[in-house]
Amino acid sequence: MATSALAETVTAWYRANARDLPWRQPDATPWGVLVSEVMLQQTQVSRVEPAWHRWMERWPTPADLAADPPGEAIRAWDRLGYPRRALRLHACAAAIVERHDGEVPDDVDALLALPGIGMYTARAVAAFAFRQRHPVVDTNVRRVVARAVEGAADGGAATTPADLRAVEVLLPVDHEAAATASVAFMELGAVVCTARTPRCDECPLTAICAWRLAGSPPSEGPSRRTQRYHGTDRYVRGLIMAVLRGADDPVAKDRLDVVWPDAEQRERALGGLLSDGLVRERAGTFTLPG
Repeated sequence: MATSALAETVTAWYRANARDLPWRQPDATPWGVLVSEVMLQQTQVSRVEPAWHRWMERWPTPADLAADPPGEAIRAWDRLGYPRRALRLHACAAAIVERHDGEVPDDVDALLALPGIGMYTARAVAAFAFRQRHPVVDTNVRRVVARAVEGAADGGAATTPADLRAVEVLLPVDHEAAATASVAFMELGAVVCTARTPRCDECPLTAICAWRLAGSPPSEGPSRRTQRYHGTDRYVRGLIMAVLRGADDPVAKDRLDVVWPDAEQRERALGGLLSDGLVRERAGTFTLPG
């Protein structure tokens, strides 16, 4: 199958089967798309969707978020995990207001210059919000291309320049069609061509998938183990943050000392939160920033 036909096939599947997600709707703003991309990093769609709705209702524009202190962004982030993303979104909103009159820029380089925006997010916003032609490559896209085109079980642990070139070759020349193809590849990898239990019988590429035609050989790399979360430093950080998010006033140290019995680990977690700017200390009490 020609590369253009491959994209057309996946796009046709997407139009008939795509999940109904709010940041994909025609009325979704570039800010809404940017917020969704930051929230979706290492977080399941089912957890992001209600949080995205609450966030957009409270802060429908970058200026709305920038007008509030960063601690409110962390509080609203709740249990999405990796709360530094909330701080980055707040800093990003402030920069958009300062540099771009409150409008999310449509240029990849301008997006990259915003706090907390990396190459993947910049390309995703340019493609999904502004309908531009850019290779938007995440784990799901790498896996689809690796299987369908290269016959490999997965696409590796990180996006490489070769991955970007491989995806760009598959994109239609037309920018609108390319933007739709980009999200279609991503959706196929997220819901059908999954890592552990791919539903090949439902895949629109099953007849031409190089990996399936080769007998679905296993990955040549080491298997990935599911990381334990309970009891990790990140888990303890979450316990501390939960106390601070629920407090209207500064929290005394003894209230934080009861969240976890291992004092050394608890102090390490608190120290990390202070270093990351997620917690502020004043006169022996602790608060969210701002």
